[in-house]
Amino acid sequence: MGKVVSKSFNDDFKRTVVELYHLGTSVKNLSSEYGVSEVSIYKWIKRSSPMNLEDGSTVTPDDYAKLQKQLRRLQEENEILKKAMAIFAKK
Repeated sequence: MGKVVSKSFNDDFKRTVVELYHLGTSVKNLSSEYGVSEVSIYKWIKRSSPMNLEDGSTVTPDDYAKLQKQLRRLQEENEILKKAMAIFAKK
């Protein structure tokens, strides 16, 4: 049985492959030329495709995930600050 080898590609490489796709190169050709699975390329395309928001602006799924993570972190910090304020208000 063959070993499954996982390759890691940097963001610049991924953006380049997605740009080439948008310029008309087929996923099949990109896959064979750069040694990346077609499934990976389709994932990169999906992640970089903008989503339309209600206010008319757009955001990519990756940016949206980053914003959600930042929101959760800020909510946690806010809860910590509220607890600290309650403690100091008692003193």
